[in-house]
Amino acid sequence: MKISIAFLLFFLVALALPNAEIMAQTKKTRAQLEVEKADIQKRLVEFDQMLRKTSDTKKASVGQLNVVNKQLQTRITFIRTLSNEVTLINREIKETETAISSLESDLINLKEEYAGMVYTSSKLNSGLTMTAFVFSSGTFKQFYMRLKYLKQYSDARKKQVAMINEKTTELAFQKNLLQEKKKEKQVVLTKEQEQKQKLDQEKREQQGIVNNLSKQEQDLRKKIAAAKKQQENLNSMIKRIIEEEIRLAEAEAKKKNSTATKSSGSSIPLTPEAAALSSSFAGNRGKLPWPVETGFVTKRYGTHPHPTLKGITEDNDGVDIQTTPNSNVRSVFDGEVTKIFTLPGYGGTIVVKHGEYYTMYSKLKVVSVKSGDKVKAKQVLGQVYTNKEGVAEVHFETWKGLQPMDPSSWLTGR
Repeated sequence: MKISIAFLLFFLVALALPNAEIMAQTKKTRAQLEVEKADIQKRLVEFDQMLRKTSDTKKASVGQLNVVNKQLQTRITFIRTLSNEVTLINREIKETETAISSLESDLINLKEEYAGMVYTSSKLNSGLTMTAFVFSSGTFKQFYMRLKYLKQYSDARKKQVAMINEKTTELAFQKNLLQEKKKEKQVVLTKEQEQKQKLDQEKREQQGIVNNLSKQEQDLRKKIAAAKKQQENLNSMIKRIIEEEIRLAEAEAKKKNSTATKSSGSSIPLTPEAAALSSSFAGNRGKLPWPVETGFVTKRYGTHPHPTLKGITEDNDGVDIQTTPNSNVRSVFDGEVTKIFTLPGYGGTIVVKHGEYYTMYSKLKVVSVKSGDKVKAKQVLGQVYTNKEGVAEVHFETWKGLQPMDPSSWLTGR
């Protein structure tokens, strides 16, 4: 039983539709992978820069270990991304091979159908010419129908030839595409193997740093005890600053023409402008920019075990973000600089008020603002301090009134 050309065309178009949707989804996934790869490679370059700075001291440090740990995590993510890319290319290769098989089958069917047309035409011509076939009609209606049939028959043969040529061209394209995909897969596999080798090297480096730090246990314990005392001093200073802010705001609210009011749940009387700023800050939870353009969290909010000393925990009322030396420290939101001071272990420290909310930036070597300045989001407040071990780290805190909060829940994801 012969399949009509119209039905065959309909079938091929219907078959192409789901393939087009799959290809669109594949392109979308490929685009996402490329963005992810670019972002990971950018971070790996940043970590390499940080590691070079910390390695210059020739002495193992916790800061150096932090960079290597983060580098390891990122490298593993990169390898996973490359593996996903290989999986995607394998899927594309399979789809291309399926398309080639389908095209080859279509070509066979089209050529068979065309051969049938040629055979029918030769059989018809062997007994009667086309002209005689038309003019031998008994009626004008029969004459018209035969003429119409011959035109349709001629058009069908032309379409068949066009379809054969089109399928042949498409088949050649798909075969070439298949070869390109196989080459691309090999490139990604090579890159994946290179990254695995680098990962093994970084693991050895990590173990070496841990071993060296273990030999410095006594010194590390002293540093942890000093850091704990410094954190307590910092908390006391911030609380005194905020308490003074509350006292001044309450005194101002008692004045005859004051517009400041203390709403339910608020810790401080606010003017309408300050209340609006406070509400805007609260509404941007999880969307605030980081206080530095590049970097990663080395010490999270709360109580956590020390990275190398067993049984030792460290407390943190903010987050510590390791970045590149000489990085600018930025305000995370619009506000007013309410206090600038210096503390041992924390260097230059800036407190910015955002209504009833406060953000604090410590470990600055340069301060570029002064008390009373109005600042905008991402405005430079100063420059990060780099310690003798080559570690550039900013300490960042967020407070609501006298209550410290986890800064990670306020900053945008990274």
